[in-house]
Amino acid sequence: MRLIGKNGPGARSAAATEADTDAWAQSPESRPGALPAQRTGGLAERRAAGSGPDSLVHVPARQFASAVGPYGECADGSGGAQGGALDPEGLDTTSFETALAAREQAALEARHRRAAEEGDPDAASRLGTLLLRRGELEDAEPYLRAAAAAGVRAASNNLGVLLHQQGHRAEAAQWWRQAAVAGSAPAAHALGLQLRDQGEEEAAEYWLHFAADHGHPLGAYALGDLMEHRRDVRAERWFKVSADAGHREAAYRLARMREAAGDKDTAETWYRTAAARSHARAALRLGVLLEERAGSDQALLDEAARWYRQSAQNGEPRAACALGFLLRDSGDVATAAEWWREAAEAGDGNAANALGALHASRGEAKEAEHWYRTALDAGDHNGAFNLGLLCAGTGREQQAEQWYRRAAYAGHREACNALAVVLLQRGDESGAEPWFSKAAEAGSVDGAFNLGVLHAGRGEHQQAQEWYARAAAEGHGEAALQLAVAQEQRGNLAGALERYRQAAAGGSAEGAFRLASVLDRRGDADADAEHWYAVAADAGHRRAQVRMGVRAADRGALEIAESWYRRAAEAGSRSAAFNLGLLLARQDSEAEAMLWYTRAADAGHGRAALRLALLALRRGEPVQAENWCRRAADYGPAEVAERAGRLLGALHAELSA
Repeated sequence: MRLIGKNGPGARSAAATEADTDAWAQSPESRPGALPAQRTGGLAERRAAGSGPDSLVHVPARQFASAVGPYGECADGSGGAQGGALDPEGLDTTSFETALAAREQAALEARHRRAAEEGDPDAASRLGTLLLRRGELEDAEPYLRAAAAAGVRAASNNLGVLLHQQGHRAEAAQWWRQAAVAGSAPAAHALGLQLRDQGEEEAAEYWLHFAADHGHPLGAYALGDLMEHRRDVRAERWFKVSADAGHREAAYRLARMREAAGDKDTAETWYRTAAARSHARAALRLGVLLEERAGSDQALLDEAARWYRQSAQNGEPRAACALGFLLRDSGDVATAAEWWREAAEAGDGNAANALGALHASRGEAKEAEHWYRTALDAGDHNGAFNLGLLCAGTGREQQAEQWYRRAAYAGHREACNALAVVLLQRGDESGAEPWFSKAAEAGSVDGAFNLGVLHAGRGEHQQAQEWYARAAAEGHGEAALQLAVAQEQRGNLAGALERYRQAAAGGSAEGAFRLASVLDRRGDADADAEHWYAVAADAGHRRAQVRMGVRAADRGALEIAESWYRRAAEAGSRSAAFNLGLLLARQDSEAEAMLWYTRAADAGHGRAALRLALLALRRGEPVQAENWCRRAADYGPAEVAERAGRLLGALHAELSA
């Protein structure tokens, strides 16, 4: 029989690799029609009476000979009992056990070889499988062919594996088909995979179904995979069959399907199953689910961290990145940076961006730029956008524009918006508009809002309202504020209130203030109004702070009132400065009150200027009084200007008398 050349060291095809994992499973071929024993990995050497161990340890012949000497018949025909004897005291435990296993394997192989040469097809099948497992394809082939020709099902299956490895796919399929027809589930699985790869999906489904029905977990998984590709709802059933049999990838795929269907509880169960079998992506997703529902539950956060760590240690950089964010949020920035670095060095762009942001927050621009560039090199265009932000923050406007443009052309929506802002600030409205549109159409809330501002500036109010509405629907507070103002101007107070609430909920301090003002004017929701004044005041809204001071003063809570007035006055509110002066004057702090009156008057507050004029008169300083009166008349409002005019007239009369 012509022997096919030895298998080279090159990589095997995907189908061959899959076949290797289970197609060598031996079955009691001496019982025709019996179901083959199913194995998910490796070669199972069936134990026959006196046929040797179940599992074999491969030791190359040269290594074996050098370790234990010759084995088998010696030149004197006495056998190898003396010349090949092992001296346990001369070897360490490991080498002794390895050598012993090698002797047993050699003995087993010798028995199979003798039986095969005497015409035993089962022995030929076992010997061929042993050689196949060892990669000695040329030596294995004649034994497997002889056994397969004699009707040994396992030999047909393993001959198919051998031929597939040698690239003889058509002949491999013939032998797999013969074994599958005889009832071999591993052969049916291998045949199904090959037919699938050839595009013969209907035939592939038949044989994979056969394998799955006969309890083959890899067959069930492959069938589920084929059905999911076709969007067949039966895929879930077969993934579950395979997962129940211990297939971790099937458990992961089943979990993903359950999560996509919104059934996160069942998804979590299957993620746990796969993660417990060291499936890195399952551990990552399990960590994500736990973190999502943890809230402030530290126990769940700790568990999420454990799964992230396991996933990262199994080679999943995204888990290392997620663990970094979890640690950062818990305050452990140093350890977070270590995990981000590990993930970034493994090619995770998100982690590289996180490291860049960390360095940027510390003012370490050079290090930040390095990591942003690393993110960009990893294919994450957030890196280019962040480089733009970094350059803009350090005054390198031209470079910032270049980075924004690079990210924008790659489809980064916020970069589109940032580029449009740069162009608009430069006066290039026609160049900015397409980028605002691109950003908005890609889902940028800021882009939609800015497009609304652009249309409003042209007097195109309908288009502006449409874009404001799109931004407001995504939670943009300032867009909701613009809609609310328009509703109030049209007299639709109910619609305005609804939009003001939306604006306040979206973080707009002005929206919260205006909401409180409308409620205050209505007079039937004082507690609600107070709440929203406080929200706006806490966000730094100066008019809201003044209003909080006024309300506190009305209640007699002068210390609280003074605190609010000071906050607003120090932030530049002239009304707050005047009110603070009044409050201090009532508390006999006239000198400090004068300082705040002066600050308010210098900022254009008419009443403060009038008060300073009266105080100057009281001190006998008519010239100072006249100067403040003139300023009060200029500042207004009308009643203040009128009073200042009367006082100024009296001063002139007195000075000319």
